[in-house]
Amino acid sequence: MKELPENQTLSKQINETLKDRVITEVFNATKFHKNTFYFGDPLTYSELLIGRRINSSMSFGMYVDIILDKETKISFGDGTNLKYGTISNKMPNNYQLLLALDNNTYLTFTVGMFGVIAAYTGIYNDIYYKKNLDNLSPLSDDFNEQYFEKLCVGVKPKSSVKVLLATEQRIPGLGNGVLQDILFNAKINPKREINSLTDIDKSALLQSIKMTLKNMILQGGRDTEMDIFGNHGNYKTILSKNTLSKPCPQCGNPIIKETSSGGVVYYCPYCQK
Repeated sequence: MKELPENQTLSKQINETLKDRVITEVFNATKFHKNTFYFGDPLTYSELLIGRRINSSMSFGMYVDIILDKETKISFGDGTNLKYGTISNKMPNNYQLLLALDNNTYLTFTVGMFGVIAAYTGIYNDIYYKKNLDNLSPLSDDFNEQYFEKLCVGVKPKSSVKVLLATEQRIPGLGNGVLQDILFNAKINPKREINSLTDIDKSALLQSIKMTLKNMILQGGRDTEMDIFGNHGNYKTILSKNTLSKPCPQCGNPIIKETSSGGVVYYCPYCQK
């Protein structure tokens, strides 16, 4: 699932590739997907979007906005994947939304496990979207030790570090995917209780959040996710489904995969005690 680094990459690619393109046709879902969450009736998207020009894109947390003219936007996030290509006989046949553009190209929105596709004018009134928009980005200079301490205090002391970092979008764009390498780099086990963290642990964790995310962004996202051209990111994940069969790169012992707090975690039991 795409998180902050991948969404930053998608937004950059939209700005570089789709700016000033005009939407000429809108095609609704070819297959019903119960976990695709639209804003309003998707059958009205054609009327709303045809003729609109793509002005720019911005990304924050788990979401990307495509900003069109006449105060119209398309917001997408979570498990929504984009694919850009040239209109031909080999078009995608499975999507939740397809936009044809004025230069004989298309943009598809396809949802994996679950995802959001919202086309609208005015305000997108969604609590989860608003959290991502309003909460302080981990890339901000104001996301410092004082701010991070407030986040720690605001969670039940016996909650796990995973719960602190990757639930309720306390930290916009930080989810269960990027969490794995952040914790590995900080040498902290995902199941460790918050009340066991020392000041040194918290400092290491804060620095790992910032540096790991920046490295992922600089390399176009993780190698487990794809951009609008169908290319995987260049950031080689340390802990992910791609590396589970490999030994820990630091100590050589086997990596463990377990479920924790409603999701999968990977960790080295020796380096992340």
